[in-house]
Amino acid sequence: MKIKVLGSGCQTCQKLHELVKTIVAEVNETDVVEYITGDKGIQEILKTGAMSSPVLVVDGKVVMVGFNSNKDKVKEKIYGHI
Repeated sequence: MKIKVLGSGCQTCQKLHELVKTIVAEVNETDVVEYITGDKGIQEILKTGAMSSPVLVVDGKVVMVGFNSNKDKVKEKIYGHI
């Protein structure tokens, strides 16, 4: 599974990236987590049609827009669709 966290590089985006890495380490260490920030991150966000950040993308599908600190809810967004 390929997981992307898209953002501007702000603290909120960084927090989501860290949370996603923690979840992946607990559930399936073989999943790839990519963190795309700065101008490239913003361009990727615009391509998704999202109007805010951060954006969580799993296997090319946007599964969450914005930050949620609830680990179980984020885990469900990543792994609940399979």
